[in-house]
Amino acid sequence: MKFYIGVTDNNWYNYLSNNKPDEVNFWRPRSSQVFKVLQPNDLFLFKLHSPLNFVTGGGFFVRYSSLPVSLAWEAFGNKNGTPDYHSFLSAIYKYRKSDRRSEPDPYIGCIILASPFFFDKIEWIPVPEDWKPGIQQGKSYDASTLVGRRLYQEVQERLNRIISTDTEPKENSPRYGLGHIVYPRIGQGAFKILVTDAYHRRCAISGEKTLPVLEAAHIKPYSLEGPHSTSNGLLLRKDIHTLFDRGYITIDEGLNVEVSKRIKEDYGNGREYYSYHGKKLAEVPDSIQERPAKQYLRWHNESVFMA
Repeated sequence: MKFYIGVTDNNWYNYLSNNKPDEVNFWRPRSSQVFKVLQPNDLFLFKLHSPLNFVTGGGFFVRYSSLPVSLAWEAFGNKNGTPDYHSFLSAIYKYRKSDRRSEPDPYIGCIILASPFFFDKIEWIPVPEDWKPGIQQGKSYDASTLVGRRLYQEVQERLNRIISTDTEPKENSPRYGLGHIVYPRIGQGAFKILVTDAYHRRCAISGEKTLPVLEAAHIKPYSLEGPHSTSNGLLLRKDIHTLFDRGYITIDEGLNVEVSKRIKEDYGNGREYYSYHGKKLAEVPDSIQERPAKQYLRWHNESVFMA
């Protein structure tokens, strides 16, 4: 079992450890180097900058994505590790040695982590003996090796203590153990990015590619127990998203678009939207498992759509 120790910005860590969010964006100021070390649900650990040579927490890897700063903020907000967008931009420009005039919306590398955890200072773990001071970004380990196994077990012990002392355990709280696969709950920000990438950054119905006007839509709302899963998501242009949520547009189980006659009845127009009626989706995920699930489409057809 592989895991990774990432060198962490101390300000990022301090802000998030005080807020204890359900997900975080471990961002890198440049997107030129793709992060390919981990598989989904693998362990990603935080290591503070020297001289604080300790492992202080971590999270579970969801996805790496190259994103414009604006979308990273829209998806994760202060879960990017700053209290506001201006502070977020300032931190990125400081590392990139640039400014908003030269780079209005730069792309950054986003390592998305679910179920982050932060150790109390007394629980911080010294870095492994093979950690070299010159490491800039991080280092991968394997739990099958002596050094890796020792660190993994120390992390596991602390996580289990966190769970056992939690006065209000969360539903489906993950359990940790060597060789045990963890399936952390995906948050709203991760859902947005997973759906955006699954649909190749194009509107599922119109094919629109202008990223700022695209939104990740739940087929069955999260408030009604619809999960943050790609199979319950669609990437839609904002106006189409609104009509979908209000029941003027739906998608049948064959992935065909249906447009309600009520658009014209209620608003006296809708010619553009009627042009999509009866057509197959313009974009679908490559993976069958990520395509819209029939049970959610059926729910939308029966519970929301105004035929």
